[in-house]
Amino acid sequence: MVTEGGADTAAPTPRDPGRPAFLELFFDLTYVFAMISLVKTLADDVSWAGAGRALVLLLAFTLVWAVTTWAADTLDLTRPAVQVQFIGVAAGSLLLAAAAPEAYDGRGLLFAITYLAIHLGSSTYYLLLAPSAAEPRRSGRILFWYSIAAVGWIGGALATGHTRLLLWAATVAMEYVAASLGWPLPKLGRSQPQEWHLVGERVAERYRQFVIIALGASIFVIGTTFTLSAYTLERAWALLVVFTTVVLAWRIYIYRAGELLTEAIARSTNPSLLTQSAAVTHLIMVAGIGGMAVTSHLVVTRPLGETPPSYAAVILGGPALFLVGRAALDYTVFGRLSRSRLAGLVLLAGAAPAAGLLPPVVVALLATGILALVAVANLVSTHRHARAPMPPALG
Repeated sequence: MVTEGGADTAAPTPRDPGRPAFLELFFDLTYVFAMISLVKTLADDVSWAGAGRALVLLLAFTLVWAVTTWAADTLDLTRPAVQVQFIGVAAGSLLLAAAAPEAYDGRGLLFAITYLAIHLGSSTYYLLLAPSAAEPRRSGRILFWYSIAAVGWIGGALATGHTRLLLWAATVAMEYVAASLGWPLPKLGRSQPQEWHLVGERVAERYRQFVIIALGASIFVIGTTFTLSAYTLERAWALLVVFTTVVLAWRIYIYRAGELLTEAIARSTNPSLLTQSAAVTHLIMVAGIGGMAVTSHLVVTRPLGETPPSYAAVILGGPALFLVGRAALDYTVFGRLSRSRLAGLVLLAGAAPAAGLLPPVVVALLATGILALVAVANLVSTHRHARAPMPPALG
């Protein structure tokens, strides 16, 4: 391209629809902080009730991330008006993450109002922006359902104790059911896949980024916990063990189903349904990685001594939950369950009775060893039987 002065200028490079924009990667940074906040929430209360509270918050954060990610496929992210909206959601998510550690205490109302403001504000903004003919229907559905959800979130924020947890859990469950059904409305029906314009390559890349967010938060927790603790040889060994666990989680995830998810979506008879299935499997894996991050905090802080049942549940439960999600991803991509994942789950369950007799760092070492065996088995199996993506037939 030549200007009036004769100088050559490069034409704007069109955005690759299969790759996330830099704005989206910037947006993801707030969710690293969100994951760290959730880890802190669970680490401060390692109990079944604490796990329930952290899970509800994780589900809420995931919905914000997912809806924003899916909407990005229908928007021109180079438009200043769209960039303002994305940055606004990032700012709201940052406030949401800051309120999360005390969401069940004095900041419950702040958390609920911020969460609703993100969803209701985004839907209203998209309605006014109207980038496509389908936008009024799609955003109108979401706006309606979150207007209903507001009752549960505000009601829960005004309640205390277990009542807040129960109300929020019921509300977020309703949100997930509504989302899975396409936010149905009378006359308007449910949201259809073509309204979202999801690109298989881009969706797979964004889901991988979701896992990277969780892994990044885990590494941050490992480093900061070690930094804030007294330097001892035991803690140094604990640091090595928990970091190796995170490395193995990354390796098991990406090899090979994580790499081939894009191709699986392209080959699927129902790409939209496969995309939804992949979203659930990634959510399960992220929850498991979050458990590993909590393990890092617990084990590095106190590597020796007795292992309470709650510690054992987290140390062994995090990898187990990750393997459940990873086995589901295998089925999503290859239409089969990996025997190595199932064997890993059996070994983790077998280690549970001995956990109370061992110090936390040794229990963590057992979990790391089991993940290492799964990774090696996966590597050997792939070299012996190279498999192409064969997603299951979905109705």
